[in-house]
Amino acid sequence: MKFSSVPTLLSILLFSALPTYAIKFLLQAQRYPPPKCIWNAAHANTLVIVTANVGPGDNQRVDVEIVDSSANRNVYLSKKGIKSESRLAVTTHSEGEVGVCFKNTIEGDVSYDVAQKLSRVIELDVDIGADAVDYNAIANQESLSGLETEMRKLEGIVKEIGDELEYLKNREARFSSTNLSTNIRVQNFAWFSLFSLAGLGVWQIFHLRAFFKRKYLID
Repeated sequence: MKFSSVPTLLSILLFSALPTYAIKFLLQAQRYPPPKCIWNAAHANTLVIVTANVGPGDNQRVDVEIVDSSANRNVYLSKKGIKSESRLAVTTHSEGEVGVCFKNTIEGDVSYDVAQKLSRVIELDVDIGADAVDYNAIANQESLSGLETEMRKLEGIVKEIGDELEYLKNREARFSSTNLSTNIRVQNFAWFSLFSLAGLGVWQIFHLRAFFKRKYLID
């Protein structure tokens, strides 16, 4: 397979390397709605751009909240009453998953039959890492050519790959450390059990010997 130009090759590499997190769903309205969350994996200190397009709907208020799956459950952003297209940007604080949570709340006096039919269409697009960077704005600001812009994109992708490899390396090291620690504990427990059984056996021998002597069964 031959490529007519370097920009074509770079474009193909970009489209094949960058993930796409886009989804469209129907969000049912309720008086006290539970959150509906869409989760995506993200590393620490990573830029996340959330673009939410909310369809029309009367007597409904759509709220959005961006959180993570860490033990602290960081809340990066909370916004009520979003309409039409909303673009939100956050930077993650820890490794894990980032969740975009929606609630569709019924407002005003609405009958039960009407309330059951209330819903809004949500179009969600989540860009993470290099995919979240606006390279067109960077190109205009720094007067970059098309090839230079593609190279800048590839640089971001390579950095993401390097960060991913470093993350996997650190995770493997943590797993190895946990495995080694577990093996040592199991080994120590096995030795403890062995010595305990041996000690219990010796104690039983002396105990039975003393018992038989008291009963004059042995000398």
